[in-house]
Amino acid sequence: MRGCGRPAPPAFRAQEGRVSGVSAATTPAGTPRPGLTPPADAVAPVRHPDAPAPGELLGAHYDQCFGCGDAQPHGLHLAARAGEGVSVTAEFTVQPAHQGAPGLAHGGVLVSALDETLGALSWLLRVIAVTGRLESDFVRPVPVGATLHLSARCTAVAGRKIYSSAEGRIGGPDGPLAVRADALFVEVKLDHFTDNGRPEEIRAAMADPDQVKVARAFEVNP
Repeated sequence: MRGCGRPAPPAFRAQEGRVSGVSAATTPAGTPRPGLTPPADAVAPVRHPDAPAPGELLGAHYDQCFGCGDAQPHGLHLAARAGEGVSVTAEFTVQPAHQGAPGLAHGGVLVSALDETLGALSWLLRVIAVTGRLESDFVRPVPVGATLHLSARCTAVAGRKIYSSAEGRIGGPDGPLAVRADALFVEVKLDHFTDNGRPEEIRAAMADPDQVKVARAFEVNP
């Protein structure tokens, strides 16, 4: 107990380093991150002419995906929509299966939601890309039952490298900021998946009679 002269447990001491729910270790917005800052020769991203229209629901790229798949009972079931330019929005409601501390979303789950949203940008660029690096900031706790409103945008492209950023807010698109991330995605070829994925899943996905689902399963891998 705090009043008996014994030192507080580490978990409580860590909380003393927080001010108004914001971690003292949080990186200020706009701070350059090594490896995540576009090089001088990077160019502005260009929305592909065949990209989904703004407001269009993108849907799951693979029904077994933890982030967006409908067949994962404890997945995020994140629903993303195309935005203007090279941007997307998404929503994810924290379920009891997603908690870390009692009643709060697990930090790794929140990073998965950011990663899934950032990966959805590939639909607008019409490239196959995977996460190369992602750095996140946890700004405030996200309780079970809360809906996280996410947004992501591509900021630059340099060869195979795609730079992007995302944020998640509680209660609405303009609600309090809860999490944010900067990421580097790398464009890859189809054999990145077919050569490295577990053969059972690869065969099952490619044998699906729905050829649209086959194509989607290997077009985006957030």
